[in-house]
Formats: sequence, C-alpha cells, structure tokens
Amino acid sequence: MPPVTYERHDGPDAAAAALGHFLPAYEEVYADPPYSEGPGDVAQFTEHYAHHVQRHGMRLVLARDGEDVVGFSYGYYLPADTGWWSNVDRHLDEDFTRETGVRTWVVLELAVRRPWRRQGIARGLHDALLDGLAAERVTLTVRPEPEAAPAQAAYAAWGYQPVGTSHPWEDAPYYTALVLDRTADRT
Repeated sequence: MPPVTYERHDGPDAAAAALGHFLPAYEEVYADPPYSEGPGDVAQFTEHYAHHVQRHGMRLVLARDGEDVVGFSYGYYLPADTGWWSNVDRHLDEDFTRETGVRTWVVLELAVRRPWRRQGIARGLHDALLDGLAAERVTLTVRPEPEAAPAQAAYAAWGYQPVGTSHPWEDAPYYTALVLDRTADRT
C-alpha cells in the first residue's frame, strides 16, 4: 500500500478549484456526532468556504491515500480587523489580540475520515499546512472535552495552549480557543 501523500493548494484559485475533491470527505466526517449539525451544514460550509478562499494567505492541504481524499485542512492569516478574539469569554490583553494581517494563522478545518484516524495523518496535515508560514502563532478552536477528547489531546501534544472558550455566533456551539506560539521555533 502506498503511503499517504499531502497536496497543498495555495491561494484563492487553487483552493477554490480543490473544493470538489474534498467535499465528499467533509460530508463524511461531519455526518457523525459530535460534529453533525444537520442537512444544511454542507451547504453552509460551501458558502463559507467561498468566502474563506478569498482571505490573505489561504492554504488548503489534502491528504490522499491513492486517489481517495482521506483528510483535509485549511486556513489563512487573521486580518488586522478580525473579530476572532472578541468571541473568547475571558479578557485578553490588547497586545495579545492585536493583529497585523500576518501575525496569526487560523486553522479553520482539520479533519480525517474515520478509517484513517490514529495514523498520524492529522499531524501530517497540520505540519504541511504550517510549513513555511511566517506567522508568530497559530490559533484554532475545538469542541470541548469529552466530546472531542482525541482532538483536544492531539492539539495539546502539538503545543497548543487554551486561551478561553469561544462562542463565534449565536447558534454556534461553544469551543475551546487554542493558540500555538511559534516564536520559539525561530530562535
């Protein structure tokens, strides 16, 4: 069996063109609890993704086992005028929340189909996604334990630290907001 390969798509055109390749994997991953949010979820994701691909630094990574997309991850740089930190339930210093448009990279999705989990593919996606980025830090949100205990454990092992609970919109679930400081990687 050939090893899993990682395919990176940088920029809006490349990322937009790749949607059809990973949408079936998205549908499969998000059909299962705790992530399933109903039949409108895929349509809503597609609509949001069309906006996300226009963001500065947009990057998508697909994990493939042969021709099958078995996982995906994407993100971009937080813009200077982001509201990302205003969704966190605790006070964060102004210096912490200050964004420049290249200070913080946000991972919006990182998912692996069930048969390929616990094989290091999520870590491979994460590493390929961040490879060569100049961001000082990376942020993401994850469902709280116990419903997302494996994801929480993985992010902790990769060096992410919790900074609070995020509630990004009125009907959204609550998430744990995490940050990975990358400044130590540069020294």
